[in-house]
Amino acid sequence: MSPAFSPPLSIIALLLVCLLQGCATPDPALDPLPGPGTSVEQQRIDELEQAILELGDEIDPDEARNAATISIEYPLQLALEYEITDSPLMHNFLVNIGAKPRGLCVDWTYDLLVRLQQERFRSLKLHWGIANYDSAFRIEHSTVIISARDQSLQQGLVLDPWRHSGQLFWAKTLEDPEYSWSPHAEVHAQKRERKALAQKRSTIP
Repeated sequence: MSPAFSPPLSIIALLLVCLLQGCATPDPALDPLPGPGTSVEQQRIDELEQAILELGDEIDPDEARNAATISIEYPLQLALEYEITDSPLMHNFLVNIGAKPRGLCVDWTYDLLVRLQQERFRSLKLHWGIANYDSAFRIEHSTVIISARDQSLQQGLVLDPWRHSGQLFWAKTLEDPEYSWSPHAEVHAQKRERKALAQKRSTIP
């Protein structure tokens, strides 16, 4: 009797990585993250501040500056706390097998959102965006989206710290080259409706 086939660990790892495609983007080589106070970081803060101000004339410049600074600097702190040493996709794998504490896209989103909410912005609105929720091939991806107070998620800016391992990616919501975003509440409402419909169908003889 031949022994049971046991696939090599490398194949198992590859399959597990493929299951994490929901938070996957083309990964450039990991560059050292800019440290606090560096000219590179200050330039990025300036650029993000300007992008936030361009969302609407009613936005408070001080709030735009504060939001930009937190959005650039706080993910660098999170990268240390999450023990980021690999690409985002590989880090997802390490979190899911228990080798790293946190650092999935939902962790980045939750932590950054909570930190920004502490500022109690009056002219800015914070959103939790979800992408790929209706895809059969890619797992959901989450991010923070910021907009003017009276604007929708679709009119805002994506603030995605997961995508480049703590170095913030931002873009207008409708111009994100990787993801199509929907509001968190809307997505979960649709999920509840689908679940209720599935349960109803299962009771039909």
